[in-house]
Amino acid sequence: MIEFEWPWMLLALPIPLLIIAFKKYGTMEKESNQTTYWWSSHALPSSTASTPSPEGWFKTSNILLMFAWISLVVAIARPIWVGSPTQITPSGRDLFVALDLSGSMQISDMYYQSRPVNRLVISKHVLSDFIEKRKGDRIGVIVFGTKAYLQAPLSFDTKTVRQLIQETQIGFAGEKTAIGDAIGLGIKQLSELPSDKKVLILMTDGANTAGRVSPLQAANFAAEQGVTIHTIGIGADEMEVQGFFGPQTVNPSEDLDEALLENVASLTGGKYYRAKSTSDLEEIYGDINNIEPTPSEEMWQRPKDSLFIWFAILSGLLTLGTIVNKGNVILRWRTKK
Repeated sequence: MIEFEWPWMLLALPIPLLIIAFKKYGTMEKESNQTTYWWSSHALPSSTASTPSPEGWFKTSNILLMFAWISLVVAIARPIWVGSPTQITPSGRDLFVALDLSGSMQISDMYYQSRPVNRLVISKHVLSDFIEKRKGDRIGVIVFGTKAYLQAPLSFDTKTVRQLIQETQIGFAGEKTAIGDAIGLGIKQLSELPSDKKVLILMTDGANTAGRVSPLQAANFAAEQGVTIHTIGIGADEMEVQGFFGPQTVNPSEDLDEALLENVASLTGGKYYRAKSTSDLEEIYGDINNIEPTPSEEMWQRPKDSLFIWFAILSGLLTLGTIVNKGNVILRWRTKK
């Protein structure tokens, strides 16, 4: 079904007809004031009878121009194709994911399909799978490094949210880690919402090294606002690197502040998880996914697609066809003449 955002623009459709009628009336008025002479058909000059008029050939151009005008007016009226209603069963949960994009997330101590990948790559992969399963939740994304930013507002459109997650890159938000600011931004987005199930999942591989807000202060405020925070510390305990004297085993997660993450989760009624591998991270999101949804009323939505561009293109093509057709008619008429 087609709807129009500006249906009143359709009132412009008869404008060309009004112009033609007005012009014709003016011509008739002018002719009525002039003397009319009549000749028999055999008295007409032979050149007039033998030279065809191009007016008849312009009929095709007029038809094309008419449809070009109709397409243009319809485009200006902003047509929208409204699809069939689809059912949404929201869980009543508003869930934000705060994803660390600091420099340490580029450490390749995780494995995906038997090959080493950095922490951000595996985080985006597992997180995308998790979001795909969250049918009915409104999900948003916060990214943080030296500063915290809103990457995606709360939305039922999980496909778009997943796409925005895939577009994130290390260093977008700075090289340091502002955990407190990320929590604060999440609270700001969730605090004014009426839902009694507001969740923030915080993923990081380090400690709070930037920002204006203390993580524990932010966690206390989150508890007051009814926001539950689940924290995930990501990073392997051991990693083999090539040193000056050969391979060495190091702890790539020595900067991870597990005590802080545990306190933040505890203060808000959430859980702290430790992801040392890809399988750990998948299990963690599986556990979070098992949280019982809050029953709520079913919702219906109708997908909408704008048709403006198609009618605008059609109008342009018809106008171009009119110009080409008139040019050909004039050329043929001059040739025969």
